[in-house]
This record gives sequence, C-alpha cells and structure tokens, in this order.
Amino acid sequence: MNVPAWGWFVTIGVMAVFLVVDVFVIARRPHVPSTSEATRHLAFFIGAAVLFGLFIWFEWGGQYAGEFYAGWLTEYSLSVDNLFVFLLIMSSFKVPLKLQQSALMTGIVIAIILRGIFIALGAVVINAYAWVFYIFGAFLIYTAFKLATGDGDDDDEYHENRLLVFVEKRFPATKEFHGTSLTIVESGKRLVTPMFIVILALGTTDLLFALDSIPAIYGLTKEPYLVLTANIFALMGLRQLYFLIGGLLKKLVYLSIGLAVLLAFIGVKLILHALHENNLPFVNGGQPIEGVPDIPISVSLGAIVLILGATTVLSLWKSKRDGTLGEVTGRTSEPDAEGAPAPASEQPVHDPDNADNANDPDKADDANDLDGTTVGEVSTDSSGSRPAKTD
Repeated sequence: MNVPAWGWFVTIGVMAVFLVVDVFVIARRPHVPSTSEATRHLAFFIGAAVLFGLFIWFEWGGQYAGEFYAGWLTEYSLSVDNLFVFLLIMSSFKVPLKLQQSALMTGIVIAIILRGIFIALGAVVINAYAWVFYIFGAFLIYTAFKLATGDGDDDDEYHENRLLVFVEKRFPATKEFHGTSLTIVESGKRLVTPMFIVILALGTTDLLFALDSIPAIYGLTKEPYLVLTANIFALMGLRQLYFLIGGLLKKLVYLSIGLAVLLAFIGVKLILHALHENNLPFVNGGQPIEGVPDIPISVSLGAIVLILGATTVLSLWKSKRDGTLGEVTGRTSEPDAEGAPAPASEQPVHDPDNADNANDPDKADDANDLDGTTVGEVSTDSSGSRPAKTD
C-alpha cells in the first residue's frame, strides 16, 4: 500500500480539524449532550468511517479495505471496554456531568497522540524484527486469558495507578472543581484541580489499553496508515458513545469473554503469521514453516463480526432473562413476606428530627429531598464545584 506524503498530511489535517472544532465547541459550552445530539454525532463518525473504508477499497482494493474495517471494528470493541473504566474514573472522582465532556475530549486527544507514537514505534519494530509477532501473539493470548478468568476485574472500583498516587502526594491540589481549569492560583500558590487528576487518569488508562490494542490491530494489518486511521476513527466517536450507552454497558455481561475470544483469535493469527515468515534460527532452522496456514483478512473480518455480534446478542438476552427472573422472584416472594417483620437493616429507624419534620409540611419536603439522594451522588452548582463534605 503506497500512500504518498500528501495523503498522510491531508488525512491527519482533516481529522485534526474535526478534533479542534470539537474541542472549541465543548470549551465554549460545557454541557451534557442530549441523546439525540450524541446519536447524530456518533452516526456521523460511524458513517465517515464506513465511507473512508469504501475510499480505501476504491483506491487500493478490497484487501486493504477489509483490513481497515477489521482493525476499526476491533479498536471500537476494545474502546467500548475502555468506557467502563472511564465510567469508574468519573464516578470515583465525582466529576460533574457537564464537565465530563471536556475531560473525555482532552483524554481522547492525549490518547490519539500517545497511540500515534506507539503506532510509529510498532511499524519500525515490525519492519526490523519479524519475530516480534511471536511476542505480540503471546501477549494477546495472555491478555485474553486474564480477561476470560477475570483477574483483577472482580470489583467495580477504580484503583489509582502509581503515577496518580505520586502526583496527588507531590502536587498540592484543590478539593473542588473550578470549571475546566487544570490549575488555579490560590493565596499566591499554584494548585492543580481535580480536573487535572481526572485527565491524567484517563490518559494513563488509555495508554495501558494501547498495549493491547496496538498489537491486536497489527495482527490484522501491517500498514501503518490503516492502523492510524482505524484508531482515530474508533476514538473520535468515543465521547458520544460514552454518553449514549453508559447504562447499556452494565448489560453487556459477556463483553470481557467476547473480547477475550477476539484477542485470542488475533493472537493465534499473529503466531501463525510469524511461523509462516519465521526467521528465528532455533525454529525450523531459521526457515519459514510452509505448512502453517495464514488466515486471510476475509476470514478475520467475518470472525470479528461474528464474535462481537454473538457477544452483544447473548449479553442482552442474559440481562433481559435475569431481569425477568428477578421480577418473577420478587412477585412470588411477596405473599410469604406478608406479616413477617422486615429485616433490621430495612426497618425504619426512629429519628426525632424526622418525627418533628413530619408535623411540618415544609420540613417534610426538605427531608424527602435529602432522602432521595443516592449513594455516590454529588450535587453541583452552576460552576461545577463539588460541595465540601460536612460531618
């Protein structure tokens, strides 16, 4: 695939314009996008990716178009898995809803820059050392095993990495958000804000995910141009996807298993490719192993679509079935519970203040408003600041 230098510049320039416009719009008006707004933008980016694939097909042929679509779908599916961690980060740091767009957009820009560096390094390493496919393949199979067995993913809490812990200890920070500002000057001292910590968390998290995604896409195509464009198209719709399917992520109960199968498939494909082009002296005398099959891109693309489709359908089916069973169980258990005392944890606790409030309609309304606050829910003022906790 021969992409002229001007083709690289035009592609990167057009995508940079989209990002700059996106950043400018969000910076001027931080807000929570409506469902229709998120859907329109997501449809635009997906449609642009599909049209770009058709352009690749027309310009360089079906083989490269298939490689682009396979890489894009793989990166997109891995990005959906990233969203769950992003949700945990936003919840852990109690980011106000209207500031989450800004945090995500900045994190995505950082991710594109970091992945661009990774892609360039990967291209250099692959061209110089063909045996690196053995390492990529083994790493993806190991990652697939960890995903399938759930190692380190048993809880729904975000654990800060060492870099974040260092920054929080080393740099003085405010306890409240100050809009989209990363630092402020307070009493003559420069302080970082929680937004700075959140963006750092998003950036370092995506850097760790890149360790999986870059080897995975290089297992589908060796063309740096396709690797870069597939990554950018997958990341450009990530912000809209975050607001659109935040609640749906909990229903994708088989997502980890599906991604494990996908990464294992690509890992095996990489190892087979490495054996097919082997030059390691201690493997078959440094000669390629001719009998090893090389999985064509058409089979890879079909397998990716099948795995992701089955994962989505089975996940939604199980979530719906579990919800239906839960409703049936709740209804059948109601007659047995009649007349039985409620568990101690569910019995009402006498509170003199609330008793007084019951006689005062205004106070009763205030008490009900407070009782309606859920665990982990934080109110924000118009500036996006978090209220200080009171004892």
